[in-house]
Amino acid sequence: MPELPEIVGYLEALEPRIAGRELERVRVRSFALLKTYDPPIDDAAGRTVTGLRRIGKRIVIELDADRFLVIHLMIAGRLHWEAPGKAIPKKYGQAAFDFADGTLLLSEAGTKRRASLHYVVGEAALGGLDPGGIEVDSASSEEFRAALQAERHTLKRALTDARFISGIGGAFADEILHRAGLSPLQINTNLSDTEVVELHRAANEVIAEWIVIRRRDTGDGFPKKVTAFHPQMAVHGKYGEPCPVCGVIVQRIVYASRETNYCPGCQTGGKILADRSLSRLLKGDWPSTIEDLEH
Repeated sequence: MPELPEIVGYLEALEPRIAGRELERVRVRSFALLKTYDPPIDDAAGRTVTGLRRIGKRIVIELDADRFLVIHLMIAGRLHWEAPGKAIPKKYGQAAFDFADGTLLLSEAGTKRRASLHYVVGEAALGGLDPGGIEVDSASSEEFRAALQAERHTLKRALTDARFISGIGGAFADEILHRAGLSPLQINTNLSDTEVVELHRAANEVIAEWIVIRRRDTGDGFPKKVTAFHPQMAVHGKYGEPCPVCGVIVQRIVYASRETNYCPGCQTGGKILADRSLSRLLKGDWPSTIEDLEH
């Protein structure tokens, strides 16, 4: 899923390409994508792009007359800048937004259609699409604590709940928790004051660093190969590889088709966390420490 750094990357690439330009036409190939009907999507044609913004992981294209196109890429949705009038690909293409100088294509890989497009009028309607999470970089320590501990959950779940914290998904939650030296399964309400401050600092550092990395990777072009995996990540997608900080082998938890990566040396005091998808099979054979894993 594209997370905050990737969404920022898309917005920065779109700004010089579509801001101030006329949206000539919107073509929707998959009407499962379109979640609104009033006003009709054809109403967007001929309107000028007046700005761009982000609501959590949603991309907002502002149009004149207080209209807004809101794109949520979810897990497999991606944006592509193509030649004007580019045909929507049959296999994965979902929609196209045509401008005089190019076409913005929305694709979604796989068979499950989770991406969405809303076309709404007015700030109130736009606000209704905001899950409500805080922006980590502008939140005070107390605001961060309140959001993090709004409901009792594991830290991994709390960081990725868009109702409370905006823009963070599974990949960067893994990286943030590794930076903070905290277990993904630690309960959020059990953190000390020092741990909350450290987690907030880690979140700000990791997000800021990855915005710079994504910006460097893209240059003046349009983001390509937008993926949750990157060679510079410390633990996410690095199962079986040595932690870049302590050298201990990165582990994973797989549950309900979701994967969490962590370093036992940096985050769990050497303890291997039980993988629920395997624990029934492995039972007593499941390693509980780094030492058990290495034998």
